[in-house]
Amino acid sequence: MNQLLKDFRDFVMRGNVLDLAVAVIIGVAFNAVVNSLVNDVLMQIIAVIFGQPNFDKLAFTINDGVIYYGRFLTAVANFLIIAATLFVIIKAFEEMQKRRRRGGEDVAEDKSDEVVLLSEIRDLLRDRV
Repeated sequence: MNQLLKDFRDFVMRGNVLDLAVAVIIGVAFNAVVNSLVNDVLMQIIAVIFGQPNFDKLAFTINDGVIYYGRFLTAVANFLIIAATLFVIIKAFEEMQKRRRRGGEDVAEDKSDEVVLLSEIRDLLRDRV
């Protein structure tokens, strides 16, 4: 029994499990922020344009069945808005990381052929001296 508890404690205390727990908690909090952005800001802009904050009421009836295609449209719109928001946030984060690694310099990642050639010539001349 003691060995089982020790193994369990070792498992829980491994860095991967703690990192995962932190990621899940941050993910839940971030989900609330993104949902608020979508529902309270962006979908309200859609409400101004289309007259309602979502498309949930759009439906048609076949015999006794009601097909709520508006709910699907709302889900697709939410997905696209959330995906675009995450894309912008991730791109901004990546750019911030690049600048941090470069020491804050605003240098272009891709150098032109001329710059590469001139750098090689400079390095060759430096080595000759």
